[in-house]
Amino acid sequence: MIVRKTPIYVTKPSLPPMEEYLPYLSKIWDTKQLANNGPFHQELEAKLCEYLKVKYISLFSNGTLALVTALQSLRITGEVITTPYSFVATTHALWWNNIKPTFVDIEPNTFNIDPEAIEAAITPHTTAIMPVHVYGNPCDVHKIKDIADSYGLKVIYDACHTFGVTLKGEPVLNFGDLSVMSFHATKVYNTFEGGAIVCHDAATKKRIDNLKNFGFTNETTVVTPGINAKMNEAQAAMGLLQLKHVDRFIAERKAVAEKYREILKDVPGVTLLHDLPDVKHCYSYFPIFINKAEFGRTRDDIYEEFKKHNIFTRRYFYPLISQFPTYKGIESAHPGKMPVAERVTQEVINLPFFPDLDDDTISEICSVIKGK
Repeated sequence: MIVRKTPIYVTKPSLPPMEEYLPYLSKIWDTKQLANNGPFHQELEAKLCEYLKVKYISLFSNGTLALVTALQSLRITGEVITTPYSFVATTHALWWNNIKPTFVDIEPNTFNIDPEAIEAAITPHTTAIMPVHVYGNPCDVHKIKDIADSYGLKVIYDACHTFGVTLKGEPVLNFGDLSVMSFHATKVYNTFEGGAIVCHDAATKKRIDNLKNFGFTNETTVVTPGINAKMNEAQAAMGLLQLKHVDRFIAERKAVAEKYREILKDVPGVTLLHDLPDVKHCYSYFPIFINKAEFGRTRDDIYEEFKKHNIFTRRYFYPLISQFPTYKGIESAHPGKMPVAERVTQEVINLPFFPDLDDDTISEICSVIKGK
């Protein structure tokens, strides 16, 4: 077995040429404004609204603080129905707000929260639904809206995988009461670290902006116990520059996905994630799913095999959030409650996926799967 000298990681941040970033830094040095709603921050909010076709956006230092603040801004309490198949930040945001998560199962094809399971889990204490657009696949937004409207519930989407994703031409960020984004280094669009909340009216944006700045409404008035979650000027400058390149990054990610699909389409026991009808994707991740009976090895077998070749994949999402010790006391997290999610978490493995992944490296990764 030949082991490559240079490791391949599951992701690599997309960065513009450094020389394009330096003029932005020079302006920051000139103005000496590093944070607190500076000129780059204001410009990025406006340009993101234009690019994403949303009415209002509030920038944050990271996506987790955006999730925590989104719940605060709508004054969510009690119980919130959510998915166990996500990164832990989704549910941690509930926990930090003293909200009890209620986990329900996922759909077997999109891996998004199952609307029928949502309705069955509603109790008198339920106040909201927090679905996740997993891997950038839009949830069944219309069914979720119908359920929320019927029971008087708020909907906050964890939209951290969906930069620029549309459903029948409509931005998925425009569904729900709020949508929360992440601009982490691993995302399709990054500001080094960062996040945002998308909302639909000026009053909600004002409350969100107050909450992320300690609750200040002016120099001497604090109206709510807010937090410090502001995006700084260096992050915002990177965001402005990234907008000039993100369409190319997405196109390159699509080409990598198509190459993987072509090579792996006939491998027994390997299920691929394909584009959905009427959806413009951003190609956040490239997961595959290993059926042990048909493939002949388990997902963990191939995960360890990759490491022997100096290739590092990730099992997004494993374990389920509901399987972490901090959530095991919740009744909805008990084993056997979510059979689809429990199966999928044992089968998923995300392959290395980033724009400049060349054809030879893709073929090398696929050869490990094929055992050649």
